[in-house]
Amino acid sequence: MPSDSPTIEIPVKPTPFRHGMPRLAGRLAGVGSIKVATLGSSTFAGEGGIVPMPQRLETALRAHYPGRNFDVLNRGVGGQDAPEELRRMQRDVIDERPSVVIWQVGANAVWKMQDLDAVAQAIRDGLAMLAEAFVDIVLMDPQYVPAILTPDRIAGAIKMVRLIEQAAADASVPVNVFKRFDLMRNQYEVERISFDRVLDPGDFDRLHHSDWSVNRTAWLLKDCMADAVKATPPAAAA
Repeated sequence: MPSDSPTIEIPVKPTPFRHGMPRLAGRLAGVGSIKVATLGSSTFAGEGGIVPMPQRLETALRAHYPGRNFDVLNRGVGGQDAPEELRRMQRDVIDERPSVVIWQVGANAVWKMQDLDAVAQAIRDGLAMLAEAFVDIVLMDPQYVPAILTPDRIAGAIKMVRLIEQAAADASVPVNVFKRFDLMRNQYEVERISFDRVLDPGDFDRLHHSDWSVNRTAWLLKDCMADAVKATPPAAAA
């Protein structure tokens, strides 16, 4: 293996966040409940009776920070993507005055073969709104699953991942990206975890997470958040 190749551990871990999380760090340094708003589609809304990811994340955060009360708001609506979510962001997210916003985007746009550049513009517009809301921002990119890995969609999936990363890099405030696509690809290619384990067995579209995958992804997201809090300079916490 070339010396400049990235080291991938088993079990695989997500790419660490690029930025700290000063709002979350500041709330953890104080007292009272901590509100996290999650905006997205069926990954957050829940599918097929599986416990939704926001609920799993709330459990994980409470376990990691004993004695602290986390309130993770589930603002997922199945089938939507950034343009529809942008229209309800003020009401469903910003007006709730959370400390952290986690926005899951891109999968439905790829699966439905929508105009990805228009979706990327909606993401940029949403990030501009969130930049004024004094919150820590996390974007979650698409899942690595057969529904969007077909020959007619794989190029769009790769483009969507790139557009999300670019939108985060170009934002006027720090935006972290939870790189779900790369994480799940490494689970498949390195850990050899089959799609049958990762996918909801009742989902014939081969798009949605299984119960096991939802739970594991939520806890890995918690790890990224906790590591970003530890990396936040004390002076930056607010």
